[in-house]
Amino acid sequence: MMADVGILSFGAYVPRRRLQRSAIYAANAWFAPGLKGLAKGERAIGDWDEDSVTMAVEAARDTLTGIDRSTVGSLSLASTTLPFVDRLNSGIVKEALVLSDGVAAFDLTGSQRAGVSALRDAFEAASGRKAPHLCLAAEMRKTCPASDLELLSGDAAAGLLVGTGDVVAKFLGAYSLTTDFVDHYRSPGMDYDYVYEARWIREEGHVGLTSRALKEGLAALGVNPTEIDRLLVPISAKGVAATLAKKAGIPDSAVADTLQAQLGEAGSAHGLVMLVAALEAAKPGEKILLVGFGQGADLILLETTDALARLAPRRGVAGSLAGGVKDENYMRWLAHRGLVDLDKGMRAEQDQKQPSTTLWRHRKAVMGLVGGRCTKTGTVQFPKSDISVNPNDRTAHTQEDYPLAEIPARVLTVTADSLTYSPSPPLYYGMIDFEGGGRMTAEFADLTEEVEVGCEMRMVFRIKAVDDVRGFVKYFWKAAPVR
Repeated sequence: MMADVGILSFGAYVPRRRLQRSAIYAANAWFAPGLKGLAKGERAIGDWDEDSVTMAVEAARDTLTGIDRSTVGSLSLASTTLPFVDRLNSGIVKEALVLSDGVAAFDLTGSQRAGVSALRDAFEAASGRKAPHLCLAAEMRKTCPASDLELLSGDAAAGLLVGTGDVVAKFLGAYSLTTDFVDHYRSPGMDYDYVYEARWIREEGHVGLTSRALKEGLAALGVNPTEIDRLLVPISAKGVAATLAKKAGIPDSAVADTLQAQLGEAGSAHGLVMLVAALEAAKPGEKILLVGFGQGADLILLETTDALARLAPRRGVAGSLAGGVKDENYMRWLAHRGLVDLDKGMRAEQDQKQPSTTLWRHRKAVMGLVGGRCTKTGTVQFPKSDISVNPNDRTAHTQEDYPLAEIPARVLTVTADSLTYSPSPPLYYGMIDFEGGGRMTAEFADLTEEVEVGCEMRMVFRIKAVDDVRGFVKYFWKAAPVR
């Protein structure tokens, strides 16, 4: 008997800051008073040191809660806002997760349904894979000030571990409709999406094309529309999901919340974000229909199983949304997205060139926060070195790799530096002490209140600096308060 194909685990990440849409409207009302109708609620925004890669790492860590990472055989990252055009972005995620060099990794982009399409591909390839596939999607769109998208978009990431065996949601089938319907586009060199007329997009695309896909897909899958318990439509336009459900004969009660009020639409990642939110709330035996829209549509049909109740607790979408912090500083957000020029001062005038040779030699320490543990004395240190830092036993060549990223830490010292340049001053940093041994000096991230000695911290993968001259992003690990 063939093992079930489906979802083995899931997770998500939504940045803590929630920019109030009223603040966006207040700043732009003089120019675009028509935005008032979109000025309710809030949208998730990444901090200056976050991007699609760092968010994907956080979603992956959440997905792999309680999972042996050595079992992961491959991973993919879907996004239309990848930081590198010609560098394997998913490879950066692989290094941060300290996965085996034998893991296959690839990027997917080019459409708002890239995340759902990647998930479909993962399901259909699962039976031929020897190990589970980690399917990730993340989005951090750059939106033009005073545009509808500025208020409607949101930053987020999601992950699903796909394979065979004791799945929490069984894959029942998929259907795709592909047609070059251009509702918006972004060509190389363009900062923002060029968007066509909203009413036409809604009638011809959101409702017209997607209704066709639902009609044909439900028939091809052999499922009665009334059997659908949850319909996931990652489209922010008001009333679209309900209209699609009515036209397809799916119960109104099955229409899922689009998360627009608290998060916004996370582009190519939003379908997977909504799927994670649905799995968090679902009970065994529910049928979930996921829609992906973009130059056509993808449909994925799933059914939850009893294994859902046995999955280890995780942050997920619900936990991420619960930990949100309101932000009304519109100017800071514009500055962090590079949409306004600020006088950074002389202290910012430093060369941020990253020597590739050094990064290659120390990639485990830099990208994966892998330190060393002495096999003789048990002394933990970062970085790893040939000679132990133990003052009572300076053993040589006895250290083994010791990943520190998932180990809790506490603050030993803290400094708020207003002289050193930081995109979000002051720069907070200090000495942290890892549980079980090991210390390091680290920058602090996600600070919305004062951090004190003794505070519990967790490590987060973030942007360390950006080399504006060469267009290179430097990553490292920072310490963030445990909420």
